[in-house]
Amino acid sequence: MQARSEISGVLIQPLKQIVDPRGAVLHMLRCDSPLFQGFGEIYFSLVLPGVVKAWKRHRVMTQHFAVPVGQIRLVFYDAREGSPSRGRLEEHVLGRPDHYCLVRIPPLLWYGFQGLGTAPALVANLTDYVHDPHESEGLPLDSGAIPYGWKVDG
Repeated sequence: MQARSEISGVLIQPLKQIVDPRGAVLHMLRCDSPLFQGFGEIYFSLVLPGVVKAWKRHRVMTQHFAVPVGQIRLVFYDAREGSPSRGRLEEHVLGRPDHYCLVRIPPLLWYGFQGLGTAPALVANLTDYVHDPHESEGLPLDSGAIPYGWKVDG
């Protein structure tokens, strides 16, 4: 996993895992964290192995992803006008045991993710804005607007 991002507004923070033989305690985000911007909702996305969920961006919502179960490949593409990282593409692996972190995704950044490995992955998303279908937009995987080819090897 890349420990930091070169894309403007994306922040990556390792998360605390308290290992216990009976099962781990996994931290995600506290209200006193500098990454916390407010509470809209928390939801979970189950991603099957090899399946791609992309491309999407939100106009006003900031998202905070953590993957407590399984692993995903998370890809960003910055097409934002005026962004110092415009045109940059990044790929990160998130999930346990070695890549448990919190990733903040700012508004207007294109992103997508793919389930890795042989078991489903669970993405937890804490947002600062309640979901509104009119606030987001998507692109088909094969639109050609984003210069990335998804790997099918999982």
